[in-house]
Amino acid sequence: MARRSWESTYSEIISASQLDYMLNEMYSEQELLSHFQHPNYHYFLVIDDDLNDAGFIGFEDHYEENTTKLHRIYLVPESKGKGLGKKTLEFLTEKVKENGDNRIILNVNKYNSALKFYESQGYQVYGEGVFDIGNSYVMDDFLMEKFV
Repeated sequence: MARRSWESTYSEIISASQLDYMLNEMYSEQELLSHFQHPNYHYFLVIDDDLNDAGFIGFEDHYEENTTKLHRIYLVPESKGKGLGKKTLEFLTEKVKENGDNRIILNVNKYNSALKFYESQGYQVYGEGVFDIGNSYVMDDFLMEKFV
């Protein structure tokens, strides 16, 4: 799912070699196991109306004081435009409230079309950053937040 989502989203933003590098690093067995063993890190599948796997969300509550970090939200290309992204962010908001946080933060690539989607859902840019991710690659991101 990550590869299909990333290829449709990032193929015109980053090089194929950077995409492969990031997928191999961010979705390695070791990386995912460390998330599953962390009590504040949560993954959920997104299922469409036909009960097909449409994507997933990964977030970490109490990332900072009163703050949940949305690390991952990805939908496969054929699931986009069905309202699933909005429903998934609504689900996240409920989980954030249940866990006692009142702010959600995320990073989004400056050239990712998802920026407009996040803004339509009440997220605002509060900063930007260029992050070294290794192998001479960087992430050039906007930092966004929403208070719930």
